[in-house]
Amino acid sequence: MAQLTDDSRTLLRTCPLCEAVCGLEITLDANDHVISVRGDRDDPFSKGFICPKGASFGHLDEDPDRLTEPMIRDRATDTWRTASWTEAFDFIAARFPAIVAEHGNQSAALYLGNPNAHTVAGTLYVPVLIRALGTKNLFSASTADQMPKQVASGLMFGDPLTVPVPDLDRTDYLLMLGANPLESNGSLCTAPDFPGRLKALRKRGGKFVVVDPRKTRTAKLADEHLFIRPGSDAYLLFGIVHTLFEQGLTDIRVDVAGLDEVRTAAADFTAEVVAARTGIPAATIIRIAQELATAPTAAVYARIGTCTAEFGTLTQWLVEVVNVLTGNLDSPGGAMFANAAAGGIPRTRPFRTGRWASRVRGLPEAMGELPVATLADEITTPGAGQVRALVTVAGNPVLSAPSGARLDAAFAQLDFMVSVDRYLNETTRHADVILPPPRSTQSPHYDFALLQFAVRNYARYSRPLVPLGDRPAESEILARLGAALTGQPAGPDALNGVDELIIAGLLDKAGIPERRPELIGSNSTEQRIDLMLRLGPYGEWRAGASDGPGGGSPRDHEGPQEHRDQYSTLNLQVLLDNPHGVDLGPLQPRLPGVLRTASKQVELAPRPLLEDVARMRARLADAAPDVVLIGRRQLRSNNSWMHNIPTLAGGSNTCTLHINPADVARLGLGDTAVVKSAAGTLTVPLEPTEAIMPGVVSLPHGWGHTDSTQTVARAHAGVNANVLTDDSVVDVPSGNAIFNGVPVTLTPA
Repeated sequence: MAQLTDDSRTLLRTCPLCEAVCGLEITLDANDHVISVRGDRDDPFSKGFICPKGASFGHLDEDPDRLTEPMIRDRATDTWRTASWTEAFDFIAARFPAIVAEHGNQSAALYLGNPNAHTVAGTLYVPVLIRALGTKNLFSASTADQMPKQVASGLMFGDPLTVPVPDLDRTDYLLMLGANPLESNGSLCTAPDFPGRLKALRKRGGKFVVVDPRKTRTAKLADEHLFIRPGSDAYLLFGIVHTLFEQGLTDIRVDVAGLDEVRTAAADFTAEVVAARTGIPAATIIRIAQELATAPTAAVYARIGTCTAEFGTLTQWLVEVVNVLTGNLDSPGGAMFANAAAGGIPRTRPFRTGRWASRVRGLPEAMGELPVATLADEITTPGAGQVRALVTVAGNPVLSAPSGARLDAAFAQLDFMVSVDRYLNETTRHADVILPPPRSTQSPHYDFALLQFAVRNYARYSRPLVPLGDRPAESEILARLGAALTGQPAGPDALNGVDELIIAGLLDKAGIPERRPELIGSNSTEQRIDLMLRLGPYGEWRAGASDGPGGGSPRDHEGPQEHRDQYSTLNLQVLLDNPHGVDLGPLQPRLPGVLRTASKQVELAPRPLLEDVARMRARLADAAPDVVLIGRRQLRSNNSWMHNIPTLAGGSNTCTLHINPADVARLGLGDTAVVKSAAGTLTVPLEPTEAIMPGVVSLPHGWGHTDSTQTVARAHAGVNANVLTDDSVVDVPSGNAIFNGVPVTLTPA
């Protein structure tokens, strides 16, 4: 980064690099280069916390390997050249619509990577691409990550975005399964300084218990760590549920349907029975159930390690069943629902899955998308509806999706591919056109997605810190791409046209079209944000009755009184006047207002989940594989796209196989081993450690940069763990990929 000068300036923005939404103070020199980055101490949510990723924001923003101009590939020679934006969009408009015209809308597909959740453009303008393509072949990183949590929430509460989060700052007891927030900074639980919040929990006399096959950094902080066999979390939770019923420890404080069905389903899963499957003694399971039931307040939280396993959706369901049975759902100190400030028109129909299915394997849709585990099938299997043209946005599924080598080969046979991405990487190297978004400092920021899962209600908007110059904003890129995909004119005016249609539609649905002139903002994107804030629960145009533009009940739209008084008319101007962010208060009870179920009750026993219990019950007696593979989160990494930053390379950010020393000796291994699964084979350096239980090995996600054009990533290439994961196996209710509990064999290299 550049050196401090007299004409440097310090500006504020939210960090876009993970789910913690920390405030940053960024110092720029006269040439708009980042000099330094530190935590914003005046941010009411993050209070100055910063992690190594945030501290490296400037290095990522100015990575010399990132693309700055559109790239077009010559297929005959497999070489790249730069192009103007007009040429790139014209090239897409000439090729993509012709393929769709010949083969139909279902010959096109869209893949979205997880950085879309961290950008304004990803939230507001990706729907433009979805509408333009008109295809059911929508795939994303969600089905390689959190889809089980969202399916379970959708079936229980009627909306897959109504996800309970632990009320970390007030709970007395936290049971955490398959999560490592000291490395991840939290996931589907937006909590800046997660480590500080956990330390505060213990300092005030609370108890923190971690269940994980590894003794992670988070587990080392806990009062108690329990090793568990990968993929058996649902059995553990069912054992807890059984104990709560058997010992009369239930204390249900919300209106529920299906209680008797859950009691019946849990009958076979006694603590003694599930102990054999989980590796956790029955006495410990019973004690944990008793502690959850008798603590003044308690919350159960489970994340990616449990989502990306065989019974991922059942695990997420049982998490909330335990929260309900112990009286801790929608209660301070328990599992609660955030009340995000940027609203819109709410869901009116209860959530369901399977509105359509994938062509080849018949896997059901969830949240409008199909499992990424079947993307390669849709490309490589001939017939009507075969995917021939693909758009990817901020994703690298060759490294992040199961059977990565198979996807790599599938992408090579596409007729046409477009990528919106900052890098020429393992996935985008197959594209015909790459459209690079601007630097993060040139982009606005509002966390639409992540603040829906915040442990405290909060809002913050950041304007771009650096002018765009003569290149388009990411929002304009996506709007123009949407036009090009349908053969329409893809000029700069496409963005305003899209925004005006959306603004008019939202105002009409809210019944207030006359308010259009009141919207503020320096451009149409900001005006959309202003509208969403005004329609939201703290906004001046929120509903005053039980139904209206904000949805839900009147109580559902009220924040704590002191915050309602201060920000009773929240809009964009309020956020511009408060650049450090606005504290909207602690989480408040929101049931039944947020429910979108047909019964208007919490559905404790959704039929699709009860049906899947039979599959789980049938596996009770199965013998455990000798060795299974699990993933691993790393503090200095976020999937594959931060591996090219020198300040984040090295240290603990290495691609090694964690293995218990007893397994090294038992299997006669040396410094490296050949790891084989049903899907593929890798040779991996070993890192023996007592922190992982015997019979389990761990490999981090998103590596394998051997042929990368990224200098630092190639120098620390690692291996692609998803050569070993199998896209033929998914979590049944959600279609989520399985990365944890993968049977493997190890032999000396």
